[in-house]
Amino acid sequence: MICKHLWISGRVQGVFFRRSTFKRAQKIGQLSGWVKNLSDGRVEVLVAGPAEQVEQLLVYCRKGPPAARVDQLEIKSESPGENLNPFEIQ
Repeated sequence: MICKHLWISGRVQGVFFRRSTFKRAQKIGQLSGWVKNLSDGRVEVLVAGPAEQVEQLLVYCRKGPPAARVDQLEIKSESPGENLNPFEIQ
């Protein structure tokens, strides 16, 4: 079990980035955490789960949905929390 905290910059709000990330996390399965918009225009993601599944979501977040443009992806490793709910939109 691993946990990654992401901050995604570019054209990532108003392009269904949160919704598509949520749907991708559901499709991958076994993931906990959340995705949300930040007031500075970035999208923030916290994802925890088996390493292979987390990596699949990271690959998706590097591109996002078709209308998105990811300019920068900042990733920080964290300790997996015990209280994370199934992946959700905040």
